[in-house]
Amino acid sequence: MYFLGAVLSNIVIATRESRLALWQAEHVQALLQERGHTVSLLGMTTRGDQILDKSLSKVGGKGLFVKELETAIEDGRADIAVHSLKDVPMDLPEGFVLACVLEREDPRDALVSPNYASLDELPHGAVVGTSSLRRVVLLKAKRPDVRIEPLRGNLDTRLRKLDEGQYDAIILAAAGLKRLGLGDRIRVAFEPDDMLPAAGQGALGIEVRADRADLIELLAPLAHRGDWLSTAAERAVSRAMGGSCSMPLAAHARWQADGSLRIDAAWGDPEGNAPLVRVQAQADAGDFARAEALGEHAAALLRDAGAH
Repeated sequence: MYFLGAVLSNIVIATRESRLALWQAEHVQALLQERGHTVSLLGMTTRGDQILDKSLSKVGGKGLFVKELETAIEDGRADIAVHSLKDVPMDLPEGFVLACVLEREDPRDALVSPNYASLDELPHGAVVGTSSLRRVVLLKAKRPDVRIEPLRGNLDTRLRKLDEGQYDAIILAAAGLKRLGLGDRIRVAFEPDDMLPAAGQGALGIEVRADRADLIELLAPLAHRGDWLSTAAERAVSRAMGGSCSMPLAAHARWQADGSLRIDAAWGDPEGNAPLVRVQAQADAGDFARAEALGEHAAALLRDAGAH
């Protein structure tokens, strides 16, 4: 790679090869090409894509989706990696940073079902697919009578399993469906007050080596500061609580009319041995230190209320 003023000779994006991951990488590719850069993609298969018979919480967490991409950056095969931010571990490996967070798509969870228009319409004992512990505890709090079954695979695989009749409904991120032009599959998008999203859900983050000041400067115009601060607060909740996808934790931040940032967080017990804990905090969070402090405060409130 050669740094030529404001333009690099070629920027290589490491990406998973699922349809959604490729859409995300191609979206960043297009944004950079609009600014005069030459950009190519390096498609890769990660451990998270290969292990489909076990929940992520049992095989190493969401970091399984990013490790191979980081290795490609480390050994020089790629310059940057585009991630769904909710898949990015709360603590990056030494020598790596998030160069930016892009403007967020819809952060909500969505109910997808061929036969039922809402969660309330599901019959007693209906089979609902999700492998997210967060969604499990939030769903159990609303519909303890339904049967929740694991659901792994990329978005197309999950929809195929639903259409084959393996589930009565599944819960997916609205952002992925919308990005792939599948928004018409959404029966209802849950408002955050009904089903709190995961930290970073709907946002894209770009990871680079910390010593690539050229790339960090080049990517800066792609950042959406408000969404970056919001997701920084959300990720601080998760980091303070342990930062693992084996934890049934939700965190979602929203800017208020007065310019302050409000964060809602929730924790539950997948075994149902403890009630759902939900807290809210609000503060002026105009920089990253204050945004992360707000998230840490929300985590402290969760622990004070019984979360662990």
